[in-house]
Amino acid sequence: MVYYIERLANPSSHSMAHIIQNKKKLLARISRIRGQINGVEKAVNEERECGEVLLTLAACRGAINALMAEILEGHVRLHLLDAESQKDSDRAVAAEELIEVIKRYLK
Repeated sequence: MVYYIERLANPSSHSMAHIIQNKKKLLARISRIRGQINGVEKAVNEERECGEVLLTLAACRGAINALMAEILEGHVRLHLLDAESQKDSDRAVAAEELIEVIKRYLK
């Protein structure tokens, strides 16, 4: 807990490194999600069948969940695990298990 509070008080230059490192890829995902959301709006405006709207919404949810899983994985690896120093520790194993649970839950 002290580590977390200290990092909040003194954020380092790598506080968003995992996001900045994958910025282009993440922005491409966000752009696709935006397009899907626009598709939902268009389908509603054009009074399309509810099944079509629901399928588009399900696709949006899947895309948002995948984006969340990717950002959460980077967060766990960088901010909680510190992968460079503890690759074989119990903490590293627990972090990998957490990442896998999150990915499966968000599918």
